[in-house]
Amino acid sequence: MSKDGLLVGVDIGGTTIKLAIIDDTSEIVEKWEIRTDKFEQGLHIPKQIWETIEQKLSELNIEKERVLGIGVGAPGFVVPRNGVIAEAVNVGWRDFPLSAELGVLSGLPVFIDNDANLAALGEVWKGAGAQQDNIIAITLGTGVGAGLIANGHIVNGINGTAGEIGHVTVEEDGASCNCGRKGCLETISSATGISRMAAESAAQHPESGLGKRYAENGLVSSKDVFELAGEGDEKAQRIVDKATSVLAKVLASAAILTNPSRIIIGGGVSKAGDKLMDPIRKAFKQTALARTTYECEIVPAQLGNDAGVYGAAYLVKQHLEENEK
Repeated sequence: MSKDGLLVGVDIGGTTIKLAIIDDTSEIVEKWEIRTDKFEQGLHIPKQIWETIEQKLSELNIEKERVLGIGVGAPGFVVPRNGVIAEAVNVGWRDFPLSAELGVLSGLPVFIDNDANLAALGEVWKGAGAQQDNIIAITLGTGVGAGLIANGHIVNGINGTAGEIGHVTVEEDGASCNCGRKGCLETISSATGISRMAAESAAQHPESGLGKRYAENGLVSSKDVFELAGEGDEKAQRIVDKATSVLAKVLASAAILTNPSRIIIGGGVSKAGDKLMDPIRKAFKQTALARTTYECEIVPAQLGNDAGVYGAAYLVKQHLEENEK
């Protein structure tokens, strides 16, 4: 792999697309973002991506020949082996040949994967993964995303759904999930799930801190719940206990399958810091196989919103290095 070559990482979201030009040593040369063009079910996104990359290369006086490839993270169900987005509800794609479309436009190698997988890979390369080969990375946001890294590589499975622990059933006949089923982990441990449980508790106990916060704002966010729990609100603490204990049980099961050295937790909910991390660590230690816990740390993510572009760039690096062997 050329020492002066550059990698382009792209992280597609429902609202914005984050992009970065990154060198071989993992340093960002330039990063920027654009709004996601979802017109006509996202048909124009590949062109939009290549046009903004071309413009940025021109602004920086970087020749296209220095770009070794483009890595792309996309939400939803991704099939990396054929470069197709099977389904990405937030963007409007179904069976969309993203690698082929962007490859034709750019004339460059294009590699794609699920955004949560690439956030995990980014943490391995540059962040809390610390170059370790076996990790689980969890993103607690609107949903619960996860990426599994085994022997240094993303675990995809036959059709790209490996690691979708947000859709492990944790409550029979529980709350409805956007996957069409009920009682998935993300109905409990995501920001949305925590907020839902808080609203239900506030309605039943209007005298509680949760009830008063709901009356003031018309909703109770996950941030509110952790804040109120820290102030001693019993109802808020019950929700924190449920969200963290349920998540820890799923992580304990996932750890049996992959035996990671680290479990990395990121996403908006992770901003609660030790109020989130400490109960997860405690519940994980109580639930997981003892030998699994000996060398498995649970740590916060370090890269924030940059994890996806780092991971996308590193995906290109991995593929090119394997092709050279």
